[in-house]
Amino acid sequence: MPANDKPRAAELSRKTAETEVRVRLVVDGQGRADVSTGIGFLDHMLDLLARHALIDIEVKATGDLHVDMHHTTEDVGIVLGQALAEALGARAGIVRYGSVHLPMDETLSRVAIDVSGRPFLVWKVAFPTQKIGEMDTELMREWFQAFAQNAGITLHAECLYGENSHHIAESLFKGLARALRQAVAVDPREAGRVPSTKGSLRG
Repeated sequence: MPANDKPRAAELSRKTAETEVRVRLVVDGQGRADVSTGIGFLDHMLDLLARHALIDIEVKATGDLHVDMHHTTEDVGIVLGQALAEALGARAGIVRYGSVHLPMDETLSRVAIDVSGRPFLVWKVAFPTQKIGEMDTELMREWFQAFAQNAGITLHAECLYGENSHHIAESLFKGLARALRQAVAVDPREAGRVPSTKGSLRG
């Protein structure tokens, strides 16, 4: 927790003609997840994100799944990203950077992030199948893009090698979680300063 002991948490909601999403996020959590999006595989990935980032996440989402899973997936990424940005505030005292190589059986992924206030996604991932269960694998990029854009983070995600689509997706979400865990940790040597020569990480 930051030097001022203010809890790093946020609660947000977003309602459109396509979806309704409610998120509660606690940065300094224990990895608890309470997730219901109507998309089983996305729920599984968000459970992994919470557990490995040690961020508590509650997500309740309903959407036009009779159309497809695109709107719900993207909007969950949007609101989770916004919640993280709000919870981090000025981003004072954080480590800021995080990176990890994450193995999952035959798969190895690399995820690196900068909690910079400047959103950017580099995505070097190819899935061998079009679906994981009922979920289109192309929606993985949509979620990562929405999350990075709204969290205000620079995010590089790359699958170095892998053969199983489930393993690739899981290694990417776990990699993001572990990189986030590093980057949002409080650095006592910063003594509450914003880790930037500009004095700001708000873009």
